Formats: sequence, structure tokens, C-alpha cells
Amino acid sequence: MYFQRLEDLRVDADKTQQEIADMLHMQREVYRRYEKGTYDIPVWVAIQLADFYHVSLDYLLGRTDENLWRR
Repeated sequence: MYFQRLEDLRVDADKTQQEIADMLHMQREVYRRYEKGTYDIPVWVAIQLADFYHVSLDYLLGRTDENLWRR
């Protein structure tokens, strides 16, 4: 599955793949593969990204177009 929303959120935040990979403490290539759908995104990565972008997990993963993030 291709997660266009991951790329869109990153670009909207004016971040590079390297910056996001550094925040997640991983190599850029691993993050790139999550973004392109080559690798499945581990739950811990999805949670960190949702928190970082202040979006719900459903929104992050494209299950909804409504961003209902709550803390």
C-alpha cells in the first residue's frame, strides 16, 4: 500500500525524509520505504508520526479524511 498521506504531511511540514528518519532514529532509506509502501509501517512508527503531525492514526493511514486528533 502506498501511503501518499505520509509524504503529503511531510511536505506540508516542510521536512525532508532525512529529518523525519532522524526523528524516528532510523535510516532515511527505511523511512522512504514506509512512505512508498515497500515496507509495512510498524505501529510504534505510526504512533510517533501521528503525534508529530498532530493527526489521528486513521487520518495518517488514509482510513479517513477527517483529522480528529485528540490528546
